[in-house]
Amino acid sequence: MRFPRLFSAAGLLASALPLAALPVPPPPPVIATAEIAPSKTSVLLAGVSLAVPTLTHSGAEFISTYTVTVFPFFFFNEDGRFHVQLPDADLARLARGEPVDFVGQAVRTDGAGRLVQGRAMPSGPMEGQVKIRVFYTRHIVLVFNTTYKLMGPIK
Repeated sequence: MRFPRLFSAAGLLASALPLAALPVPPPPPVIATAEIAPSKTSVLLAGVSLAVPTLTHSGAEFISTYTVTVFPFFFFNEDGRFHVQLPDADLARLARGEPVDFVGQAVRTDGAGRLVQGRAMPSGPMEGQVKIRVFYTRHIVLVFNTTYKLMGPIK
């Protein structure tokens, strides 16, 4: 009686080899911080500047503070906390050069929140262009075009 090839020693070895030869995907890049360059836009008769200091990676989001300056209407200036959701899978896509959409929130110091949406378009593995949309009101959306840079763990 002949056994099928699967049960022979050579068949077992041959069937195990392709599993061992499968490529292992690289781990997602280790990102500790991100920087967004300050940017400006305009709305009606005002110039609006957005400044976000270094964002810190925490879980699936980046967290920092922000400052918005409205010229000449200084009474519309605001500051608060800035949160952007960006899971490790999206960071890996950025490292591969793929564009990534993100959402987040800008929360003023008085607790009022503003929706933040954006799109990061890499020009290299750790940097690129970013478009940030801040929904100021239902009818006013501030669009900031700027650059970003991701940085690895602090040593």
